[in-house]
Amino acid sequence: MVGERDSGEGGAVVDRAYRGDGLTDGELVHRYGEGVHILADPYHLSLLARLSSDDTVQPVINHLVTTLYRDLVAAVVAREFPTVPSASDTRMKVHTPLGVFRGVITDPTTRVVCVDIARAGMLPASVCFDALNHVLDPAGVRQDHLVMNRVVDQDGQVVGARIFGEKTGGDVEGRFILFPDPMGATGSSLDKAIGFYQTVAGGTPAKIIAMNLIVTPEFVTNLRKSHPEVVIYAFRLDRGLSDPDVLETVPGTHPERERGLNEHQYIVPGAGGLGEVINNVFV
Repeated sequence: MVGERDSGEGGAVVDRAYRGDGLTDGELVHRYGEGVHILADPYHLSLLARLSSDDTVQPVINHLVTTLYRDLVAAVVAREFPTVPSASDTRMKVHTPLGVFRGVITDPTTRVVCVDIARAGMLPASVCFDALNHVLDPAGVRQDHLVMNRVVDQDGQVVGARIFGEKTGGDVEGRFILFPDPMGATGSSLDKAIGFYQTVAGGTPAKIIAMNLIVTPEFVTNLRKSHPEVVIYAFRLDRGLSDPDVLETVPGTHPERERGLNEHQYIVPGAGGLGEVINNVFV
């Protein structure tokens, strides 16, 4: 179960957030503030548990990642993208003039940049890019590519990130920028990527949205400080290295004491290095 750790008393402490009553309106109850959405329903937690297991290998890994991101991008589009009234003929129109659907749909003129942060973000970005082309005018849907890695100091601590390659399509004026990157650990890569679009690409985006499978309290806190305008979506919050008394509180109550990263900045409980796992390259 997410958030379990030895309590020191022969038992296990289960994160209060995942005890069955921690959801309101389909989201995890927390105190991180607006713009943080943890969609921790049992179905997606089940898929994540399987993805996180050491027994799960390819091709199941990519099938699970694809399923999770298809659902995550659907949630983001439904909750964040503008809508318009629409009237469209159905196949029944040849039989009756009433064969017309009238309702509210996603505004097809919405313009989006879907950013692939290689390498863990390659598959998620591709899944989201494909999904967006089905509901939006493809002329306004763009996929950018950033090749990045974490920068560590002599003690193995993450001190930032660097971009050493990019293939992007210009400015982001008026566009939604999506960052589908599975593991929100320290936030250093996302901070660097957002900085690229703010200083190099140019333009003012309509909205910036981080789309993660798992995030840590450190990720949320760091990103809220450096880029408070960013909206965060994830399926799971991992703070498994927090003290037992912290796990008894609503997430965000004691952000300075919440811990989800080990000494090498890997997420606990986590899912391992998904960049390695997805690509079957363990170096």
